[in-house]
Amino acid sequence: MKIGKVPENVLKRSILKQIKTKRPEVLVGAGVGEDCAAIALEPDEVMVLSTDPITGTTQDIGRWAVMVSANDIASSGAEVIGMLVCAMLPPDITEPEIREVMEQIETSCEELHIQVVGGHTEITDAVTRPVLTFTGIGKVKKDRLLATKGARPGQDVVVTKWVGLEGTSILAKEREQMLLEKFPRHLIDEAKAYEQMMSVVPEAAIAVKSNVSAMHDITEGGVFGALWEMAESAGVGLTIDLKKLPIKQATVEICNFFDINPYEMMSSGSMLIAADNGHDLVRELEKANIHGVVVGKVTDGNDRIVVNGDETRFLEPPKTDELYKALQKQAEWSQK
Repeated sequence: MKIGKVPENVLKRSILKQIKTKRPEVLVGAGVGEDCAAIALEPDEVMVLSTDPITGTTQDIGRWAVMVSANDIASSGAEVIGMLVCAMLPPDITEPEIREVMEQIETSCEELHIQVVGGHTEITDAVTRPVLTFTGIGKVKKDRLLATKGARPGQDVVVTKWVGLEGTSILAKEREQMLLEKFPRHLIDEAKAYEQMMSVVPEAAIAVKSNVSAMHDITEGGVFGALWEMAESAGVGLTIDLKKLPIKQATVEICNFFDINPYEMMSSGSMLIAADNGHDLVRELEKANIHGVVVGKVTDGNDRIVVNGDETRFLEPPKTDELYKALQKQAEWSQK
């Protein structure tokens, strides 16, 4: 396609026409020439916004983008209403490929009852592969708004589902042939399917009803990074039992193959929650068939400790996500 704005006929046919999910709060949504979305809120409601780029994968990029942005909004205790989509696309992309990404976006939005309310789509030689940036829009009652800094000493720390789901699924898709030299097909297919557990919107809704004080979705930097960020934001300490952190065997196997730390790898699909009674929350989650585990305690002071039997390590600020190290090894493998 030619560099510049996506042609209007393509915009109408392959982008705007795919947007079918509608929300009553949206007064003005996506349309030709529309520069802004307009959303009505009640006097006692707060609008919550979050923005995220998707750069770690190209496969199923539309689904990843929706889930990551929706998870951010859900972690504030808010209901996700809409998405703004900014898509920077390379000149060699075709219209069917654009439509496929848009269909992924709409399918994921439909699952979560989210409306695409606007955005920008452009062909540019500044990128060599599609780059999507999503801005999520949510609403929440003022007295139910949560922040990462809400964790308090004495509270339980709960982790939902399993850490490393996002990174494991990305590696299984992006490095499938490489992994098949070591692992059976069923393990790779299982790892790919972890993307179906990417949304933390359901557990966030349960947590809000359980009056938790803080939530943080586990993204870049993995669970170790998320734990540090929650503690640093709240000015508290942590004591975490490494053996209680929930992790799938396929994640362990694939991370061992790439010699990376699964606890420092992208983990969208898993939520970190601070609760007065974490075991009650886990029981509520289990009623909805959502796995949850109490993994430790919020403490006074600044020590953020991970205990593994007789060994103890101190958490550090997040570094470069381990996923990128694994993806880099493709070049080394290709040269063999």
